[in-house]
Amino acid sequence: MKLVDELFKRYVVNVDTLASYGFLHNHGVYTYKKDILNGDFALFVTIKDGIISAKLLDNEFDDEYNMINVEDASGGFLATLKDECSIILIEIRDYCFRREYFIGEQTNRLTYYIINKYNSSPEFLWDDDPDYGVFRNKNSNKWFGIIMNIKRDRLIQNSEGFVEVINLKLDDKVTELLLVDGIYPAYHMNKKYWVSLLLDDTLSDKTIFDLVDVSFSLSQK
Repeated sequence: MKLVDELFKRYVVNVDTLASYGFLHNHGVYTYKKDILNGDFALFVTIKDGIISAKLLDNEFDDEYNMINVEDASGGFLATLKDECSIILIEIRDYCFRREYFIGEQTNRLTYYIINKYNSSPEFLWDDDPDYGVFRNKNSNKWFGIIMNIKRDRLIQNSEGFVEVINLKLDDKVTELLLVDGIYPAYHMNKKYWVSLLLDDTLSDKTIFDLVDVSFSLSQK
């Protein structure tokens, strides 16, 4: 069901919540059924190995109703059906899943640290770079961090693959910090005041969190 792809992008399941929501568990597979539209249809939701899928059955014919995946469902019966499914799926998502804003585990741990401490969620500002997230100080409206997924060789010569980094504004600490493994001259920003930190567990969470705090304090000015 395409609705699942749209609604659950960047969400991961919290298995501990499934039973209390109403999912049944059988050999590692979690299932949930909800009748809709006076019992004419039933939405079946399955979660296996952390992957969620859903299908809509026409109860009268005991057959899958694939029209729900039609993109143009504005107005009429099909739109109503899609809205009903969306309401249920969003409720499941909000109760049983957690948003993962980025790719890496350390990146997401950092993101939730920032959200919880500074009430600043990442802003995804560029269509061409959908994985770039900006953190803004709500008091001053200034950026204090930006997470990017970049080619590793942009920071480390002759390296392969991609890596997530966070750029932080650290002013007079820059020269000192560039001696630390995992911290580099800022990618795509003023290298006099900003640095790029690898988010691949080269640096400890505490080190990164402490530097985020410094960057946030500087963004107050």
